Amino acid sequence: MTARHALLALRAAAALLVAGCLLVTFWTGVDQRPMALAFGVLVAVGELPLLDPRLLPAETPAGGPGPRERAPLGAAGGLAYALVGEHAGHPTHHGVAQVVVVVAAASLLGGVPYLARGEGPVVDHLVRRVLAVGFAAVCFQPLYNRGVFDHWSGPAYALLLLALLVLTVLCDAVVAAALACSRTGWPFAPLLRDELRAVPGIGSAVCATGAVMALAVAVVGLWALPVFSVPLLLTQLSLRRYAAVRATYRQTIASLARATEIAGYTPAGHARRVAALSQAVGRELRLPEPELTVLEYAALMHDIGQLSLVDPVPAGATAGLPAAEQRRIALLGGAVVRQTGASAQVAAVVERQADPYPEQPVAARIVRAVNAYDEKVRGSGPGGALSALEELRLGTGGEYAPEVVEALARVLSKGRLTLPAGG
Repeated sequence: MTARHALLALRAAAALLVAGCLLVTFWTGVDQRPMALAFGVLVAVGELPLLDPRLLPAETPAGGPGPRERAPLGAAGGLAYALVGEHAGHPTHHGVAQVVVVVAAASLLGGVPYLARGEGPVVDHLVRRVLAVGFAAVCFQPLYNRGVFDHWSGPAYALLLLALLVLTVLCDAVVAAALACSRTGWPFAPLLRDELRAVPGIGSAVCATGAVMALAVAVVGLWALPVFSVPLLLTQLSLRRYAAVRATYRQTIASLARATEIAGYTPAGHARRVAALSQAVGRELRLPEPELTVLEYAALMHDIGQLSLVDPVPAGATAGLPAAEQRRIALLGGAVVRQTGASAQVAAVVERQADPYPEQPVAARIVRAVNAYDEKVRGSGPGGALSALEELRLGTGGEYAPEVVEALARVLSKGRLTLPAGG
């Protein structure tokens, strides 16, 4: 199955689930409407953007999908509604269909601001929410209504809810990785790995809050919702502020990278092209997201050492310089990067981009090869890309890492990026 087929299949599954649940709900009516309204309001409020939208990045600094869970409160509220079996000591009667309809409608309502601004993959977010909540409800509601869980009580019942939530979050991670793979064309395995790595973080908070909400509603009723939503609401605000700080930091790095272009040391757009293509190669090599972030920052600032030169390098093309001169420029660049407050990892990549590739970290190997490719292909006309790749392959004996050059060739052949050859 291709990535496009997987995307269509997931969207079709979510659409069919919502349509079927709508028909059932219209036929049977809405049970316990105050509870449905309360959970619907909670999910809708949890989906709303809570900060200035101009501060919220549509993508992570690594260029990948946005935050793992942009609305943890909405997720926890939806999952709690799927796992509620009692309300203030009285059995509930809502089923799978009503859970899916209420959560889908509330998520769509909360996503209106994103739709109005054209921000992010809103449809894919709705697909994730519907499939996750539908999965949890299918696992819990029919069995609970048949009395299967009547003998589960106390800690055993709480552990049961947590186990169902963990299973739901793991399945949601698979769906999220499949949607990201379909949307971006990046390899599925590293995307899934990044999603699973996020589960112990915000995923654990969503699971814990969803379980606590479901248990508290069973004992004290709907008053538990505003009380137990406060901690996750504060977490959601903190996540958004953190995302805003990262976006501002990335903009600062990008502005510094343009200094060489403004000063006339490098051609316009060179740093952006190298950064974008380096990230694509990094994903082809299955680098984890933290390393992709380091790779992006290093690629953006890989030429910043040229600002220390008295005589600019013609067209900023450092790939043809003697090895000693390349290393001197790289060391100057690393010193500048350290002064910017960037991490030591970024500075190390910039400093070591001119070293022999067996001694380089993977990120430095990628930056070196991609920088050379962009310099060689610039202004070369038709067939320039093939000639540039051939030159890189000829240099794999000592200058360029063979696995990086082959990954670059695969990225270019698959057409994942359309990069201008000259600015």
